[in-house]
Amino acid sequence: MQDEIEKYSLVGTVIAVSISKKHTFSKKNQNLIKLVKGFGIEGDAHCGSTIKHRSRVAQNPDQPNLRQVHLIHSELFEELAGRFHIEPGQMGENITTAGINLLELPLNTILFLGNFAVIKITGLRNPCAQIDQFQPGLLNAVIEKDENGNLIRKAGIMGIVLESGEVKPGDEIRVELPPKPFKKLERV
Repeated sequence: MQDEIEKYSLVGTVIAVSISKKHTFSKKNQNLIKLVKGFGIEGDAHCGSTIKHRSRVAQNPDQPNLRQVHLIHSELFEELAGRFHIEPGQMGENITTAGINLLELPLNTILFLGNFAVIKITGLRNPCAQIDQFQPGLLNAVIEKDENGNLIRKAGIMGIVLESGEVKPGDEIRVELPPKPFKKLERV
């Protein structure tokens, strides 16, 4: 994993920021979003200290919300461009990034966004069947298997807000890796 991380920049850029007040698949682009420590993104349906994803609320509404912020790398849209047309926010992400291979970051990586906002990475997004309702076949495009049959989830990463702050397109993202040994991201 360390070799993979070293191949990529540890500084990136915010391409877009998006929210939805309701539990919709896609989110609407904004000029800026406000991250709130311990809760997520102000005005977003997934904001809260306990889990807000409806399927998980049904299982146990008291679970901590480890999915306060969803980030996707814009490079995924480029990878899928021959088969799908995807704009920032359309896959449900709050923050669309460029220049950082989010999927290769280890668990507990810290992201500094803009002047004040800080996010800790908690895991991989596990895409569900709703993604095929958005564009048929997209689920298979964002889930692959490696040579050993293990799932590779490419639909972004999730995190929690450690420090409040505003984030807008064009903001720099700085990466702070956790102490070694690195732990690979798992679905959260």
